[in-house]
Amino acid sequence: MHIATANLEIQREPFIRPFAFKGSAFHEKWNLVVRLQDDKGRTAFGVGGLAVLWSDARVFAAHSEVGGNALMVAVLERALALVRDRSFVGQREIFRQVLPEVHAYAQEITRQPDLRQTFTLNALVALDNAAWVLAARESGTATFDAMLSPGERGLLKHRQQHVASVPAIGYASTPAEVHAMVELGAYLLKIKIGQPGDQAEMLAKDCEWLSHLHEMLKDRETSMTESGRVLYYLDANGRYESVEALLQLLRHAERIGMGERIVVIEEPLVEELAVDVSQVPACLAADESLHAAEDVTIRAQQGYGAIAVKAAGKTLSLALEMIQAADAVGLQAFVADNACVPILVDWNKNVAGRLPAFPGLKGGIMETNGRENYGAQAWRRMLAEHPCAGARWLEPEGGGFVLHDSFYAQSGGILADPKPYSGLFRV
Repeated sequence: MHIATANLEIQREPFIRPFAFKGSAFHEKWNLVVRLQDDKGRTAFGVGGLAVLWSDARVFAAHSEVGGNALMVAVLERALALVRDRSFVGQREIFRQVLPEVHAYAQEITRQPDLRQTFTLNALVALDNAAWVLAARESGTATFDAMLSPGERGLLKHRQQHVASVPAIGYASTPAEVHAMVELGAYLLKIKIGQPGDQAEMLAKDCEWLSHLHEMLKDRETSMTESGRVLYYLDANGRYESVEALLQLLRHAERIGMGERIVVIEEPLVEELAVDVSQVPACLAADESLHAAEDVTIRAQQGYGAIAVKAAGKTLSLALEMIQAADAVGLQAFVADNACVPILVDWNKNVAGRLPAFPGLKGGIMETNGRENYGAQAWRRMLAEHPCAGARWLEPEGGGFVLHDSFYAQSGGILADPKPYSGLFRV
């Protein structure tokens, strides 16, 4: 694979309201679009959405929202400079060769010598996606399955017919919005915890928040979980500074009858807190603290039970490595989102549909919160612009995505040009 040219464009998609987590919030999604062309004139596009607050909250706090996004743009532009007029042995080599140098550059421009590598990975998603599509076009590959190595196909061998569409309930979500989610069939709800304030204030607010939500949802029933009840997925985004504080939250959940409904708690503790969590009576999942496949093994040794895979947040290349690492140490892998636009939802969906069913549910799971963050009108517009507009599997039915053979045959449309993003380039 010889990359002759590499170009970049930006598209900004506003949220209908601030997307709040980690004790802060951001207001729009910057979608970066990469166009690669090889020496035979074949062209491929990749889209990647930026999430500065999620990837390194220190960078978000040190800059304006636009400034933080601009730093990520600079990181991707540096990566494109490194791949222009160079040859690589496939898309995986692009990722492996570029990441170290680009991360060093990101540390320099953010003035964070210990910058979380997730920041750099998030900036590289558009390039990685474009490289996968270009590799597929060079080899004549027509499906997601055919792009994978034999080992990867063995791990991603499932064909879930139903994947839970997991909406996110943020601090700003209203009771009417929560009720609307379950009326539409949602049976696994992602609840953002770790609210603003010091640790005592945060814990008090989180306990009150869980009580409020469980009172609304405790009697909801569904046929898509083993228990017949709506289940919960908590996400602290690394806000808890001690295991004891987390245990206090879970004791409160038990007192109100919520404990047995919590199937996973994602990224509960600050990343620097390298402690054993096996005493916590819940499945804990690592997310943004996973920067490399080696981190999966470390989290398993600490007592974590699952990992959140973000093909659209940290690159498909790394997601595949992490799935292999999780399988080696017996951790459950599932797919999560960060306000992805529809074409990126389908990059995630291709992974989610091929993973094993999630414990306690009758199928796979995939967090997707675009409709809640962009609003129904904007979401309908984006779905209409999808390469497979009108496909049944684009929108959830009964709380989940119904993935029939047509989805797998078309790979969710990810190998087609991602219009309208591909039309942004002037020349």
